[in-house]
Amino acid sequence: MKTDWINLRNQLISSTPWTNVYGIGRSLLALGTFLTLAFNDIHILFKPTLISHQVPNVIGIGRFGLFNLMADYLLLAQILSVVILLLVIIGWRPRVTAVLHWYVTASFAAGAATIDGGDHVSTVLTLLILPVALTDPRRWHWSTLDPTQAKSPYACILAGSDLFVIRIQVAIIYLHAAVGKWSVPEWADGTSLFYWFTDPSFGLASHIKPLIFWLLLYPTSVTLLTWGIIVLEFVLFLGLSADRRFRGYLLVIGIFFHLMIGVVHGLISFALAMTAALILYLRPFDQRFKFKLSLPKFAFRQYIHKGKPVLRSVK
Repeated sequence: MKTDWINLRNQLISSTPWTNVYGIGRSLLALGTFLTLAFNDIHILFKPTLISHQVPNVIGIGRFGLFNLMADYLLLAQILSVVILLLVIIGWRPRVTAVLHWYVTASFAAGAATIDGGDHVSTVLTLLILPVALTDPRRWHWSTLDPTQAKSPYACILAGSDLFVIRIQVAIIYLHAAVGKWSVPEWADGTSLFYWFTDPSFGLASHIKPLIFWLLLYPTSVTLLTWGIIVLEFVLFLGLSADRRFRGYLLVIGIFFHLMIGVVHGLISFALAMTAALILYLRPFDQRFKFKLSLPKFAFRQYIHKGKPVLRSVK
């Protein structure tokens, strides 16, 4: 047992948790909240509800949220939040923006009248990701850590362990989603998807309805789709113990699943939050994403030739 712990510690110390894998996760989490705040009227997001006429509608610790503290200046709070989220999206200074990112996300989820499950997921993940971001020595979370830069072994252990905790959290989300549905009669008898697709608020988007609605006319297709979602969520939960070589397939399937939810129901911010969760869950943090841009390489140097600037390519 002691040898196992020593091996695990040495593995965490030798690895580099600060890669663009967790960076992409941060950017997608921020992008979902950014799109919601940037392209919606702030007075629609924060408005009286049937439960409370207070704007924002907050209780407990939520009273310390940004939108509650700036309740008389909601537009200013919106602009400030959008700027902070934009800095997170472009990946600037994780150490500086991490706490602000969580604060804005949690404030929105606590006080907004219109939220979905993605806002709750973003709130939890932006909190859990703090130990990784606060120990990240890079200026941009897209860049590769300088090999000459000394890494604190304690920071590596903390960040690596935290990323594993995030994996457990996301696995629990999928397990709860799969198991919890069986207690709902409509999910158990295979008819739930019919009601979700025909719901006036969260049903099929108008542009996609002609393509999918015909599936609702056949009991077999409705049942297979309904139970198929439960099976898929349980399979995604099993990704916690899956071998690395299988996680990539699960990642693609999971992202496609949530992309379809975003397209069918119009829940774009939810799709982005769950895509971020899947990347943090199924993509090994030391397996960087490699982006290849086939752009011509030019050196924009000004050479003087007969009084005219000339652009030369670098070979």
